Amino acid sequence: MTLLTRLRRLWLDVHLWIGAGLLIALIPLSVTGSLLVWHDPIDRTLYAHRYATSGPSASRPVDDYARAAQAAFGDRARLTQVRLPQNAGDPVVAVGRIPGDPGPGGRPRTLNAWIDPPTARVLDTAEVAREPTMILHRVHGSLMIPEVGRKVVGWLGWAMFVSCATGLWLWWPRHGGFLKGLRWNRGASTLFNLHHLVGFWVCIPLAVLSLTGVYISFPQTSRAVFGLPQPPPRNAPGRFAPPLETTNLTLAQAVAAAQAKAPDASVAEVNVPTKGKESAWRVGLKVPGQERPKTIQVVDATGEVKAGRGGSGPERAAGPPDEISPLMRKVHDGNDMGIVWQSVIFVSGLAPALLGVSGVVMWLRRRARKRAIQHGPA
Repeated sequence: MTLLTRLRRLWLDVHLWIGAGLLIALIPLSVTGSLLVWHDPIDRTLYAHRYATSGPSASRPVDDYARAAQAAFGDRARLTQVRLPQNAGDPVVAVGRIPGDPGPGGRPRTLNAWIDPPTARVLDTAEVAREPTMILHRVHGSLMIPEVGRKVVGWLGWAMFVSCATGLWLWWPRHGGFLKGLRWNRGASTLFNLHHLVGFWVCIPLAVLSLTGVYISFPQTSRAVFGLPQPPPRNAPGRFAPPLETTNLTLAQAVAAAQAKAPDASVAEVNVPTKGKESAWRVGLKVPGQERPKTIQVVDATGEVKAGRGGSGPERAAGPPDEISPLMRKVHDGNDMGIVWQSVIFVSGLAPALLGVSGVVMWLRRRARKRAIQHGPA
């Protein structure tokens, strides 16, 4: 047996055991990722009334939307954020924190309100964490495994990448050129031909999705590799601090103070100050010519204005701006990547189910043939 033959047999075993051993975990992971490409269309179909706005213009003051949201929340939640629409015809979205025990993953439970931009009329309120699309997000992000689920998903991403690499090695024709491998009738079985052909065409995009998923699942390690500033720890003090019960500044005053630093910018979102050492309003401003909003902090106690994320103050001196993490997320989710890449993600997410099942069936057939040969007539 030559070295190449032994290596091929090793890669076949690795490829087989990844597909067979992790099939139950990889199928829900990949299928949910495929469905989440269409997160927004699914939401708009299931909850069309939330998007039934009466016009495209969010011309009212931001505090009008805040008051309408808090009135709709009542005693159920306290307002923490108002997000203005970035696309014409979308609703304003307000978020409130529900008091009491945390929700999935230790995060606070939140209540959303969808508001008509021209009239400030509340279209709907709901706890989105309990809705189907958010359940899909939790399955895809952690397989619903408490504490360590995100890391499990990250290691499954590595396994998927190894499966792609070994699958490409096994697909490569041993005799003949590259084009010979693209033909349909490489084997006698329809299942064999289907496995090889589908596996080749989804190999590269599936490997890209696997590596971007690994980056997202291990943020500390990933950012360290690229020399980027570390994200705050999940248990960092004040990360999930509740909003102030009473603020010194009104929302309108905080917004006016922030806009004074960038008069040409429009408000993208407003975050209510939370309890902590220096509670501050965080106002996101959409500056013309910049893709991402610039964040301005307004200290609630004094009205002092500081640069936040996206600003140019001392807070940005800790390290270079992180342009890689948003790109990784964008490529993995397909957001704003166009219908072609979104379709590729959709197909690539469904493919592991087909490849896994067909691979296991081929393996079982192969074992059955070997047993028949071994136990056949002398």
